Amino acid sequence: MYTLVSVLIIIASILLILVVLVQNSKGGGLASNFAGSNQVMGVRKTTDFLEKFTWGLAISLVVLSLLASMTIPRGEVEQKSKIKDEVEQTVDPSQVPQFETPATETETPAEQPAE
Repeated sequence: MYTLVSVLIIIASILLILVVLVQNSKGGGLASNFAGSNQVMGVRKTTDFLEKFTWGLAISLVVLSLLASMTIPRGEVEQKSKIKDEVEQTVDPSQVPQFETPATETETPAEQPAE
């Protein structure tokens, strides 16, 4: 479903780009080329159609974007943080066995000189 909505968004975006490029804000875009007297639809009708089509594409793009955000696939993935893993794997210091090492010559306290 998400893929279908994404493809529809891309198609609507490309059509919107093309329709906007065909129009001209001063009325002289490609729509002015349809000014022939033998046309069923005049220039005014063509610009009205292009304007309505532009608004329809813009609204459909917004609706499709909202639909896409609702249909994003969300897997049931349990997210664990690395810190939580480290905390769970730590060993209690009281459970660690204490080994006593034999004292060596360098570890004995030095005799203090008499004063």
